[in-house]
Amino acid sequence: MSSVDELTLRSDSLEVVVLPAIGGRIHRIRAFGADLLRTPPHAATHLDEPIFWGAYPMAPWCNRAMAGTTEVAGKDVRLVPNFADGTAIHGLVLAAPWTSNADGSMRVEAGGDGWPWRHDVSFVPRVSGRTVELTYRLVNRADSPMPAGLGLHPWFRRPVEVRLPAEAVYDANSGSPREPESVAGSFDLRTLAEPSGGLDATWTRLGERRIELHWRQLGVRAVLEMESDATSACVALASPQSIDAVAIEPQTHGPDPLRRLTHGEPDAPILLGPGGELRLVIRLTVAASPA
Repeated sequence: MSSVDELTLRSDSLEVVVLPAIGGRIHRIRAFGADLLRTPPHAATHLDEPIFWGAYPMAPWCNRAMAGTTEVAGKDVRLVPNFADGTAIHGLVLAAPWTSNADGSMRVEAGGDGWPWRHDVSFVPRVSGRTVELTYRLVNRADSPMPAGLGLHPWFRRPVEVRLPAEAVYDANSGSPREPESVAGSFDLRTLAEPSGGLDATWTRLGERRIELHWRQLGVRAVLEMESDATSACVALASPQSIDAVAIEPQTHGPDPLRRLTHGEPDAPILLGPGGELRLVIRLTVAASPA
């Protein structure tokens, strides 16, 4: 197993391990000695399977986009499928090597090919007390407006209870409906409980941009907060039966983002002007609780 450079941040309550060379991803979040993420035994495992471990940034789009050629904002976008359902999933930077800086920040450049806009993404992780703060910035380096989205894709270990205060949901992430529907049944996550297995959807119309999590067996509670410049705030959640974790993904637009933008649908990504910046801040604050 090859070695991978790790950046480790610690406080009395938290240990966070970041892998700049593999998508600037988070390999581990450990709270009070307990792992909260689905973390492989070896960091290099992320090289072979970048989708289903840890937590990684999504840019310049999140969720699933249709593969192939699409005209967007006057440009031809040519996306290559990278997922079993034939979609282009989670953007361009989740497995790319990021450049680390002396201050602990990191950066990656992308685009100018099938995604015709050059852009860069920067990431600053901070740990203080019981909070890990992750600040992402996406900058359009092209000379024309670019569709822009940012998100974080953490795989949280099961069993975990979740409270997601959203009033509406797109009940499928692949071929999503144009309009969201009011939450009901297994899609109503407004009360703290374990999500049903087999969900793969995106929630919108959040009453507050915060998600509660509770690992009773580990004796850990957490609050995940989202702050962004974008007008939309969505959360994708996937609970596949085959994975011992739940993906809970705060992001700045809904599924099928390019279709939403070109057809004027709700929760579309923003168009970021030349030199413009989109910011996303994720804060995870943990607390010990009786198991």
